[in-house]
Amino acid sequence: METKLTNILKLKYKPVVLSWSDSIPEKTIQFAKGKFGCVLNLFAAAAKGKFAACDRETFGCFGGGVGLGFGNQYNNFPGGVDCFCRFLSVGNQGYPPGETVAGYMKGKAPAHFLSDFMKGERFIKTPELTKKFVEAMPMEDMPAKYALFSPLSSVSSDSEDTTGPKIVTFIADPDQLSGLVLLATYATENIEAVAMPFVAGCMAIGILPLRESKSENPRGIMGLIDLSARVNVKSSLGRGFFTLSVPWKMFITMESNIPGSFFERETWKHLMDEEQK
Repeated sequence: METKLTNILKLKYKPVVLSWSDSIPEKTIQFAKGKFGCVLNLFAAAAKGKFAACDRETFGCFGGGVGLGFGNQYNNFPGGVDCFCRFLSVGNQGYPPGETVAGYMKGKAPAHFLSDFMKGERFIKTPELTKKFVEAMPMEDMPAKYALFSPLSSVSSDSEDTTGPKIVTFIADPDQLSGLVLLATYATENIEAVAMPFVAGCMAIGILPLRESKSENPRGIMGLIDLSARVNVKSSLGRGFFTLSVPWKMFITMESNIPGSFFERETWKHLMDEEQK
């Protein structure tokens, strides 16, 4: 599907569609089974025109498994949910079960992971608050085999009813993001039609917009707030970008609202002209 927004926003990267399927195209990029990796790198490959996918054995990290709808993979985190809650907050150093798990992982897990496991990523202040964060996640256990990232240009415009939910994600700089947020609210009564939660980068393009797709008044979800995700895509996408993910039907509505909108007025044109200088 060709989208008017790609040209109007002068996007550097292609919008990406996340869908769930029991089959994938030929030459689809995947991580090797059991290989550690960030699914945002698969997402970045699709933004450059390729197909990328993962399944329950190739989602790269436990958070990626959660983010793309493969159930509560935090149960499978080394040491289980308790160690994960410490990993995201204060670390497992001084916590006997965590110290034992770290001993098993030495020489096997990446050094940076072991460092974060012991000292904590410090993204949330305490393990107790992290546990509430985990409990608040809209966990999904999708029945399909694969989570598939596709360039929007490869996706049919009328396939939603036959192929299940789809999420469209834009990679945008601050000016482009401003246009997307305005368009998301343009024909609604909701001035909070876009949310910016603290979640992992994969969750912001996966299970959170998936939850919104079930709402009568869906919101867009802004992402790449996650520091780890920003580090992981810095080399593949560059700096200065955020994501905005919307359910498929919300995307179609946004496209239909372009004619007659601010995109045809001088303020937007001036902003884009300045951006090209």
